[in-house]
Amino acid sequence: MKKLRILLADDHKMVRDGLRLLIDSQRDMRVVGESGNGKQALQQARDLKPDVVVMDLSMPELNGLQATERLKAERSASKVVALTVHEDASYLLQLCKAGAVGYVLKRSAGDDLIHAIRTVAGGGLHFDPTLASKALTGQRREAPGKAGSQISDLSEREKEVLILLAWGYSNKEIAGDLELSVKTVETYRVRINEKLSLRSRTEIVQYALRQGWLNEAAPFVRPSR
Repeated sequence: MKKLRILLADDHKMVRDGLRLLIDSQRDMRVVGESGNGKQALQQARDLKPDVVVMDLSMPELNGLQATERLKAERSASKVVALTVHEDASYLLQLCKAGAVGYVLKRSAGDDLIHAIRTVAGGGLHFDPTLASKALTGQRREAPGKAGSQISDLSEREKEVLILLAWGYSNKEIAGDLELSVKTVETYRVRINEKLSLRSRTEIVQYALRQGWLNEAAPFVRPSR
């Protein structure tokens, strides 16, 4: 079995030791490196090319947000899961914009982190549901896009495609789920981008956060693969 390769970035060695024990006890993953600051984490991510980086936000030299931004600016294939004590919803939105695809609170159970790692490694997203709900409360700003652009501008099929894109599905996976051709999905994606002026996957995720589609309590939930 090919194991997921995990890099730990946290400035507290005791935390890293606990995370290593937790992760190395899983049959499908192993820790390949540890970093005590953001600058070191960035360099190790470049050198080791882990599948997932578990990134603390509060670190010296470079914080987790800065390290994530730089890592994604380099088009790294490593997925970033933020592991933090911060329960301010603004942090989730900032990390999402920076390129993180997971956000787990340190007070959460260990199983939540393991689930998050597996989810993002498989191409999905994982946000703490309580924090995602907070991010939506009082965050009813207009989504990125043209003035007046609304979800009502989309057809029902375009809404379905957008939701699946926000949850991390590839065009091929969406085509399979909706029984469409890949080319048709690509056409829907172009239409969505034109109608809402969403220029990247990150903006799609931000839009979905504001709509409530990444909140487990919302009426739209991620379909089974």
